[in-house]
Amino acid sequence: MLRDRYDPLDLFAQIPTLAMRMDPVLAQMDTLLADDLLFAAVKADLITRFPHTSTDGRPSTPVEVILRMLVVKHLYHWSFPQTSQFVSDSLVLRQFCRVYFATVPDQSTLNRWARLIQPTTLHRLLDRVVHLATVCQVTEGRKLRCDGTVVETDIHHPSDSTLLNDGVRVLSRTLQRARQVLTDAGAVAQTAFVDHTHHARERMKQIMEVARQKGEDAADRLKTAYGDLLDLTQTVVEHAQQVASVLHQQTNDTVEQVLTTLETMLPRVQQVINQTTRRVLNGEAVPAPEKIVSLFEPHTAILRKGKAGKPTEFGREVWLDEVDGGIITRYAVLEGNPDEKAQLLPSIEHHRAQFGQAPALVTADRGVYSAPNERDAAAAGVSAVVLPKPGKKSAKRTAHEQQDWFRAGRKWRAGIEGRISDLKRRHGLKRCRYHGADGMERWVGLGLLAHNLRIIARQNAAESK
Repeated sequence: MLRDRYDPLDLFAQIPTLAMRMDPVLAQMDTLLADDLLFAAVKADLITRFPHTSTDGRPSTPVEVILRMLVVKHLYHWSFPQTSQFVSDSLVLRQFCRVYFATVPDQSTLNRWARLIQPTTLHRLLDRVVHLATVCQVTEGRKLRCDGTVVETDIHHPSDSTLLNDGVRVLSRTLQRARQVLTDAGAVAQTAFVDHTHHARERMKQIMEVARQKGEDAADRLKTAYGDLLDLTQTVVEHAQQVASVLHQQTNDTVEQVLTTLETMLPRVQQVINQTTRRVLNGEAVPAPEKIVSLFEPHTAILRKGKAGKPTEFGREVWLDEVDGGIITRYAVLEGNPDEKAQLLPSIEHHRAQFGQAPALVTADRGVYSAPNERDAAAAGVSAVVLPKPGKKSAKRTAHEQQDWFRAGRKWRAGIEGRISDLKRRHGLKRCRYHGADGMERWVGLGLLAHNLRIIARQNAAESK
């Protein structure tokens, strides 16, 4: 049965001798999170866990506790185990999370509930917090700056050999589970259940050693080593396909779990085999959109942002809109390696819907510049469009960009670089620790939610002194 909240209790009143008080910023966040619309949006997702979650079953962890613990987790960039432990050990955090003297939910409980929160809900939560920022006069939405950044997925550096090894390891492990649940093991040859994990690992290490060597002889030996690993992986794939066909004749929950794993992983491993064959054996340049760089996070994109220290990154590009006051008003997790020029107008339209008018100033970096973007932004009601033009400029364009208002807008735009750095360090937007595309949305959305709440609370606390 889904519960809304525990009966209110003031822990500090129970222990008066300690004279405990919340940090002023945390106290302001406590007030902001009491908003009924935030509560209702989260409850609407959590209530879908089971058909009768709202009425039947054991009393759940309250919705209020789940929302506040997730905010605390991303506010301090803690893991699920750390969040559970630190909230349990702190009377201040128990009061903030409204757990009081009840049992703090453990990491698995909190994780299960968190996965129910949908990406669309997170966007609504962020919009609501932006509205609270305007009510608290933290921002007026007069200026808008935009930029994109890469949030890495939680994967190892991809190479063809490591991906093939991952494929053999996962399929071999799943075949061992299939062997235990098969009622008619005689329908499949016993060789199909041989564990090839060790052999695949040895071939992967051999490839790594040969790859460090130079010369034509090394290149030939590299192809031979890759050929051996490809043959081994293809053999395991064929065995997995045979076992899957037999498992389809059985029906129980355990078999369904094994089948789901096989049907999920087999196409991905076959894609790795295909791209390795094309690239290594055939010498073909495989386009990035046709590559898979992780069997476990297949939504990961290959992104080249031109950074000297990290020319290639693996993750998802996230587009951020920030207004005056340091509030992030919108984010978008983009597919593949997108063209940033296409993101400007959606940012302006979202801003108009949120604040009721276009910003007086819109600014972004050179990658967003285009003549149509400048025209469309001006047509949307933006009076100052600051988009530096890349490459060689005409004398007229140079004079345009040397105007005081343009230079001031360009200088203000640089602040979003610092904002992104702060989000990566403080709220974990450098690397996503959740799984899947929805996990990326949750990681980014909750991090930005915690950031906005902290910014609003900090200003409210400063004004209340």
